[in-house]
Amino acid sequence: MVINGTKVRRPVFVLGAPHSGTDLLARAIKRSPEFHLTTGRPEVLRVTYAFARRPAIAGERERGAARVLRDAYAQAWQVSARACGECPADCRDLGGLPPAGDGPGDATCVDARGIARFADASPDLIYSADVLLDAFPDAQLVQVIRDGRDAVADMLEDERCLAWFQPGLANLDTVFPNAFFGVEDHTERSRWPRAATAVKCALRWRGAVRLSAKLRRQVPEEQLFTVRYEDLAARPRKLAADLSRYLDAEISRTALGGLVRAAAGGRTGDAHGVGSWRERLTSRQAAQVEKIAGIELGRLGYRLASGA
Repeated sequence: MVINGTKVRRPVFVLGAPHSGTDLLARAIKRSPEFHLTTGRPEVLRVTYAFARRPAIAGERERGAARVLRDAYAQAWQVSARACGECPADCRDLGGLPPAGDGPGDATCVDARGIARFADASPDLIYSADVLLDAFPDAQLVQVIRDGRDAVADMLEDERCLAWFQPGLANLDTVFPNAFFGVEDHTERSRWPRAATAVKCALRWRGAVRLSAKLRRQVPEEQLFTVRYEDLAARPRKLAADLSRYLDAEISRTALGGLVRAAAGGRTGDAHGVGSWRERLTSRQAAQVEKIAGIELGRLGYRLASGA
């Protein structure tokens, strides 16, 4: 596949559960001069959410699913004033552009002549990882793992995340088990309609983490790099160096460090930083998350408040 005269080779996809910190790595990769990174392009979201919410679609179409996804990226990765004008606000923000209509009409986030690599960090790509590898066999995946309690605290404040829990969008009656909602047994399915929002968020985090573990077992080491959010927050410069070696591309240590400091409000543990769930979740909500995802939290090395 050739885009704007550049052959697509080793594209990079940033994966993770909602609010795992993928946006920080996406911004750092976006600032690398040789990368063109997108996120949330409508043509990509239409395909990835179709696969995420109805996995059978990808399975039934076999290689056809890969072709559909390649076609979506062939459109999403185009660089032109018109294409960039159609980018969602999140994508334009990554490139330092104002919202569509607020800036120059010819603004693009990258010079097409300098592009050597392509990347995407659209939300919920974790559910399309298998199709991504079918579509781009040489792809490099970067997955981010974060304490599920911090992730849930952020999800509870995100209207877009919570919108998926509306009765008209929860497709548990037609898709079960349901990886997107993290519902895997009949007890969870029957309790879903009356479950607390924190429980539903915890199920989503648990489901995504289980998919991440599956990727780690199945994908060759040279095609999967796992980042722990807490390590990113504590040692961004080292993480940038490790990521640079993995991608064989320079990721700015200074830029990543600045992004991490900005995300934490300039002070460790402030705002939405590491461990902020202790102030942002009620004791009941924290207990609900640990009850749903305690095994996964423990396996990842996170200490449970309950001591279990």
